Amino acid sequence: MSTTIEVVCFKYKPLKNNEFSLRIRITKDRKTKYISLGVSVAPQYWDFDRNQPTLDCPDREYLEKLIANKLCECKGKVVELKSENREFTATTLKEQISKPVKAVTVGELFEQIIRELQDERRTGYATSVEQVYRSLLKFNKHLSVYFSDIDHLWLKRYELWLRRQGRAENTIGVRFRTLRMVFNQAIERGYAKMEQYPFKSYKVGKLHAETPKRAISKTEVKAVMDFPCEGRDFYTRFAIDLFSFSYLMGGINFADMANLTRQNIVDGRLVYRRQKTGKLLNLPIHSRAMEIIESYASGNIYLFPIYSKEHKTIQQKLNRHHKVITKVNRALAEIGRELKIPIKLTTYVARHSYATVLKRAGVPTSIISESLGHSSERVTQIYLDSFENERMNEAMQHLI
Repeated sequence: MSTTIEVVCFKYKPLKNNEFSLRIRITKDRKTKYISLGVSVAPQYWDFDRNQPTLDCPDREYLEKLIANKLCECKGKVVELKSENREFTATTLKEQISKPVKAVTVGELFEQIIRELQDERRTGYATSVEQVYRSLLKFNKHLSVYFSDIDHLWLKRYELWLRRQGRAENTIGVRFRTLRMVFNQAIERGYAKMEQYPFKSYKVGKLHAETPKRAISKTEVKAVMDFPCEGRDFYTRFAIDLFSFSYLMGGINFADMANLTRQNIVDGRLVYRRQKTGKLLNLPIHSRAMEIIESYASGNIYLFPIYSKEHKTIQQKLNRHHKVITKVNRALAEIGRELKIPIKLTTYVARHSYATVLKRAGVPTSIISESLGHSSERVTQIYLDSFENERMNEAMQHLI
């Protein structure tokens, strides 16, 4: 049934000053609810036939503007609910419109989300959000602003500022996707209203540059895994082992490998929760991957010598993470040069290569996505784009 929204002068219950309160009347499915406008009017200044203030009403201009704004808000909420195919009643519509927005600043919510991520031990994501927080502080000088202050123009100014800072296109994209996530959280937590959402007009999707190929062939992967490391330093062997383990174990990333302990091995399977997404993964342990694990068996609670019991605080872990991954990737880059691999070798190449090799073997994207622990297949497709482009290039060769 249709929804009727109109203003009424509630003459059935006069106030102590003998004026009548103005209310918005919502009617749906023969049920009626009222939302008070917080103002009243003397009966001689209200046209009950036309349902509007009289021409000689002292506050006519103010009342007309107040009524128009509230009617627009109510009707806008109806359009929003219908566009999302969400059912509603007169009662629930009133609740959503009347729900007060809590006064929380942009800076306060950023700090709240960072603390929550740290408590959940999602340190990598927490660091990423904190980078955006600090970037916004530099741009705006302070974040004691409300989400209603962030509009299309504000976002455009931030984008131009980032470009003047010399930030890469994908870096700018990450900044805005994080800011959009925080704004979505503000709406979900009742700190902002949907009609204030600036990302309806400001499209974050445009902030994307084609990323260089980060996957190598199965033959090249084997060459890395079998690279001779006799006479080499510890980090050459360690880099090969981490690259191999990642490739063999579902493309597990460095942050998750660093946090693995014996408790993550259950009945010959690797069971762990991704730090970035919180998704639980359960994978069979490849025999060569188990050999790598056993080669580092020691009194350390972790499977790999990245962290130790000495690294207790988040900052200590972040410092150690940065130190080790820098040395590992430096060693991998040197191995890649010696093997004449056309792209710079890093631990992340193992993850992309895992996905691409499976795709070449005909494994459905949905299964690859599940094993990578992605939040959606769309994210997995980004990993596979270079592979799809190669297939397209090959196909085009048959045109003439």
